[in-house]
Amino acid sequence: MTPWVKRLLFANIGMFFVQMTAPGLLEPLVFVPVLALTRPWTIVTYMFLHGGVMHILFNMIGLYFFGPRVEAQLGSRRFITLYILSGAAGGLLSSILAPQAALIGASAAVYGVMLAYAMFWPRDEVFLWGLVPVQVRWLIAFVTAFSLFSGFGGRSDGVAHFAHLGGFAGAFLYLRWLESRKGLVRFKKRATAAVSERALGNWRNVDPKSVHEVNRDEVNRILDKINASGLASLTPQEKVFLTHFVPLDDRMPPTT
Repeated sequence: MTPWVKRLLFANIGMFFVQMTAPGLLEPLVFVPVLALTRPWTIVTYMFLHGGVMHILFNMIGLYFFGPRVEAQLGSRRFITLYILSGAAGGLLSSILAPQAALIGASAAVYGVMLAYAMFWPRDEVFLWGLVPVQVRWLIAFVTAFSLFSGFGGRSDGVAHFAHLGGFAGAFLYLRWLESRKGLVRFKKRATAAVSERALGNWRNVDPKSVHEVNRDEVNRILDKINASGLASLTPQEKVFLTHFVPLDDRMPPTT
């Protein structure tokens, strides 16, 4: 579990219990487009409110499964920026295309995290309903098509389809902006690689069985890659990811 994923899970679940015990607090935190100028904070607070157990359950499952790897890839600061921007973009697009619709829920923010995952690892498979394997890129394509059809088709199912699309758009634009800063990215990759070499230490002591199942497959893949091609074959991102699982006593001390 990465730092911001853990915090967001606690924040969302905590706010849900507040909603259940003090429902009067809900109204000032809901994002209502026509009231946005007088309640500007709601473009953020609406992401931490949910309409029921199933609503928060599905959003938190998505955050739990997709979030840690995306945060490990981007870094915590960029991850929380991605999350908040995706949620805000969802609210803004919904306010343009469905100005009368009040919004609650973390869906747009979580959809932004899903889009980031699909951009980094498009061929990874997830199991819909725990049964049907589908690559993440096709899952995103299906959700996009469904949201477009439902949103512009006027489907009255109580789901903010335009907010979902806005979450995708916000994440896509933010990630493209990060990629456009090529000089900074190259510098950070070199710095990250140098730190990682010191921190990896004895990578052979990594025990995949002690790794949470969410990250276990990725750890096994990286270890297999080292065994096949050597430590130098790892990307900077893979090195950073693996350092989280090297026992602290086995990490090489930093040089001075």
